[in-house]
Formats: sequence, C-alpha cells, structure tokens
Amino acid sequence: MGMNELVLAMPIANMKGRESEPDGLVTRAMQGDSKAFESLYRHHVGRIYALCLRLAGSPAAAEDCTQDAFVQAWKALPGFRGDSAFGSWLHRIAVNTVLARHRGAIRRSAWLHDGDDALDSVAAPNIRPDAAIDLDRAIVELPCGAREVFVLFAVEGYKHEEIAALTGLAVGTTKAHLHRARRLLRARLT
Repeated sequence: MGMNELVLAMPIANMKGRESEPDGLVTRAMQGDSKAFESLYRHHVGRIYALCLRLAGSPAAAEDCTQDAFVQAWKALPGFRGDSAFGSWLHRIAVNTVLARHRGAIRRSAWLHDGDDALDSVAAPNIRPDAAIDLDRAIVELPCGAREVFVLFAVEGYKHEEIAALTGLAVGTTKAHLHRARRLLRARLT
C-alpha cells in the first residue's frame, strides 16, 4: 500500500491520539517507514485538521486539505532538514496547502476579489441575544480573504510580513483584511 492509500484510508475522525512523539520516529519515517509516518499522522492530525478547518471554512475542505498536507509531507519528508520541529514543518505545509487550494479555486472560477465591496456587502447574521456566541462559526462565516488573514494573524501568530509572503498579498492589504475581519467579527458577535 502506497502512502497516498495509507493516508487516505485513515479516517480523520478516528485519529485523535495525543501520545508523545518518540525519538527517532521522524528519522524512521524519513527512511520510508510507513508505520512511523502513520504514528506521526495520528499524533498531528487533530491539530492540522483544526488549522485547515479554520482556514478553509468547511469540514469537507478541511478534510481534503488535511489529507493533501499529509500526502505532501510524505513526499517531501526525505528533504526535511530538521531546522524546526516536525510539527512546525507540517504546520507550514498545511497552511500552504490551504492557501494553494484557495488560489486554485479563485483561478478556476475567474472570480476577482476587489476587497472593499465584497467584504462590506456581507451582512451580519441574526443572532438571538440569548444564544451562545460561537466564535469559530463567526470566523468560518468571514469572507475568505479576511478569514485567512485573521486566522494566520490572530490564531496562528504569523506577522503581517509572513502572511504577505504566504498569500502573495501586500502587507498593507493583509492589515486591511485583518481590520475588516475584526470589524465583521465584532458586528457578528455583538
């Protein structure tokens, strides 16, 4: 069974193991040990899925991006230099996977995002005053560009320069997206 089939055969919902990462596991996986990579998958899949869900905005897209990130990690693993922790390296692959998927969707639909009009035309959903506030749902409902920048900045801790490099946007644009995301979240959560 190839790694694509191995990763795709492991349902995300069943991969919630949080056991510590044994020494040498990454090294064994780098040498082609699929069982070692499966252990790494089980250890990291929950965090990677949560990241993909925040960035992608839907469970189906998050599952696809999570699977794609692990397949890409398996393929790129021989080149892993160990300059950072395996989890950090995998995190970066997942972010790039979601952003690449988003850029591809934009190209396929030939949708041009002009920023202000699309973001300002989004109406805040009606929330009953007695309803519990669900921040994750509010984040998912943000327009795509604002959601990506907000998650990368406020949740994942990236700096504007790093977000600009990841997304291909100007630093000023990332700041504008963050401002709009905060404004929309404030409107939705009050």
